[in-house]
Amino acid sequence: MNFFEHQDRARQNTQQLIGLFSLSIAVMILAIYIAALFLFRMAPRIWWHPGLFVYVAGMTIIAIAVGSLYKIACLRQGGSVIAQELGGRLLLPETADEQGQQLLNIVEEMAIASGISVPEVYLLDRETSINAFAAGFTPNDAVIGVTRGTLQHLNRDELQGVIGHEFSHILNGDMRLNLRLVGLLHGILFIYLTGELLLRLRSGSREDKGLPLWGFGLALMAIGGIGLLCGRLIKAAVSRQREFLADASAVQFTRNPNGLNGVFQKLQQMDSRLISPSAEAASHMFFGNALNPSFWEDMFCTHPPLAERIRRVGGLNVSKLAAMPSRNHTRSQESLVMGFAGGNNAMPAQVVNQVGSVAPEHFAHAQGLLSQLPESLRLGVREQQSAMAIAFALALDTENLQIQERQIAWLREVQPTDLVEKTLQLSTEISQLDPRIRLPLVDLTVPALRQNSAKECQRLCKCVHGLVKASGSLLLWDFVLQLILWHRLQPCINPTSVTAVEFTTIEQIWPDSILVLSALARVGHSEPNAIDYAFRSGVFRLPKAGEQEKPDTPVPCNFSDIKKSIERLQMATPKLKQAIIDACAHTVLLDNKVTPSEADLLRAIAMTLDCPIPPFLNSQRGVSKQKQSSPKVS
Repeated sequence: MNFFEHQDRARQNTQQLIGLFSLSIAVMILAIYIAALFLFRMAPRIWWHPGLFVYVAGMTIIAIAVGSLYKIACLRQGGSVIAQELGGRLLLPETADEQGQQLLNIVEEMAIASGISVPEVYLLDRETSINAFAAGFTPNDAVIGVTRGTLQHLNRDELQGVIGHEFSHILNGDMRLNLRLVGLLHGILFIYLTGELLLRLRSGSREDKGLPLWGFGLALMAIGGIGLLCGRLIKAAVSRQREFLADASAVQFTRNPNGLNGVFQKLQQMDSRLISPSAEAASHMFFGNALNPSFWEDMFCTHPPLAERIRRVGGLNVSKLAAMPSRNHTRSQESLVMGFAGGNNAMPAQVVNQVGSVAPEHFAHAQGLLSQLPESLRLGVREQQSAMAIAFALALDTENLQIQERQIAWLREVQPTDLVEKTLQLSTEISQLDPRIRLPLVDLTVPALRQNSAKECQRLCKCVHGLVKASGSLLLWDFVLQLILWHRLQPCINPTSVTAVEFTTIEQIWPDSILVLSALARVGHSEPNAIDYAFRSGVFRLPKAGEQEKPDTPVPCNFSDIKKSIERLQMATPKLKQAIIDACAHTVLLDNKVTPSEADLLRAIAMTLDCPIPPFLNSQRGVSKQKQSSPKVS
């Protein structure tokens, strides 16, 4: 399955989850009803009392709904809520020790290689076991949590295997399902907590009047225990196969089965359990079993047996790894390519298949790009003020000094002098870098930028827009920078916003798809006939293209219209997004070449649709910002 099929399967699993959850509620209603019959001394005289049953069912559903909705509302802020409940602290570069710095480096490498925003990393200091988790709604708002024991007991290869496993959960759509599971099952746990409260509220006397409340509270705790077992069964049903998939993906990412196998070998001798009281709710999200083993472990455990995981990872032998793409990606420098084998017809499909995955050469490519960064930029992306300066520097015109002076003059009016000077200094360094590193550089600044308040993040985006406006013209790179920066900072600007699926048919988003394809066709070609041909090539890849009205030439568009269309496309189903990315890839790769401007726009579209695409390999060097503009788009 590719990224889009995994996302679609996750949506189907959500429907199955709701079905299992409803079944659990029915079991609990029946159990509470029977307890109520004995409480009011109706059994065994009469077993069916419609009025009592309706009352019990109504109160139970309300109690579970209140518990679930409350938790779901709390979780709308994303995976950071889970991390903080588990006792995690945000791992900041300036406070991280050597082990923490190594962890941050691995996360950055994996994020750049897969094309997602660099996740925030939380360290669970009190947990000495070996474990980790990923949480969030989309790849854009993911967080990764790691226990202190993981850093202390694993070497770099083993830690890389664990992080690769968690990135698989990020890329395969597991996180949203896992968060929904936490929210729904909290309602079942609420029954247990209500029973515990009734026990505490009972009077100190042992009169008959106090016994029913005491007895009912005890019954609710017992019934809540049944719900707890149902919850574990649901989590086991949802998560076990996904753990096998994440293990296999981690090996493919790193091409090093020994790393993950080393972790499993250590888990056989050590521990993966957590001491946090919140571990029960989040147990299905972890790398290893976070709970104490139960008597019916095979039935209720959220993770497959360790021996089976070792056997499967051990089956990924050298001969299978040889079929994976090679690290040697020396190719022609005439155009950007994905590092895939195959000719002109195969490449668009391969672009689609690479969405949401990390091939070993992309991982090596990310490491190579990061090694190119000067020390000032390498440290700057992790510090708040320097990260802001980098964002501003990326918006400066480095070709025309008069335009740049106008931009700097505007910036001095709205930002402190020291930040402006820092921007100028970093702009000089950035202008000397390979153009391919600009998008990764934006992503590297995101964790530091997200440490700002929502208002500060909004102000940052407005300042970048102001710098572009001060230049007097909007170039393609300026549009890409603003699009990516705004999207990456959305979890900070509007943390409770979760994009819902609203469009399920191509008819609903046909004009938006046509507009995006028009922009790509114009960016990649200069001759009118080539532009029209590339545009039609993409349009005919869209679903039901034969049934829709199709313009022969690209429609007029500007950057504002493109942004609005992309925002609408964000609300499409995974399958529709797959068709859109496929059509975009055919538009771009019609001539088997990808110019730097096409690469930037194609990746920006995919990334904004939360379809992370790995970096294109092998670009032309020294392509200026001006040359990558496309005057025909705006």
